[in-house]
Amino acid sequence: VPKVAINFGTPRQRDLDLVTIKEMRAYQAEGNFPPGSMGPKIEASLRFLDGGGKRVIIAQLEDVMPALRGETGTHIVIDDG
Repeated sequence: VPKVAINFGTPRQRDLDLVTIKEMRAYQAEGNFPPGSMGPKIEASLRFLDGGGKRVIIAQLEDVMPALRGETGTHIVIDDG
């Protein structure tokens, strides 16, 4: 996917650009990431960050270079403080 979205498939759908672990967990608790869809990707991302990773980027493979430059994709980062 180009970016992670909350309220997917509804008129309230919103793509996520830069989010913290805390924000992502809140979206997850709201049920935004179903197990058969985005859920496994979000779980793996949060485990990686909990294990010491600094950033996760979820994007389409063909957009890898723009995503690495911060031009596309969803970037999940560790919380400040």
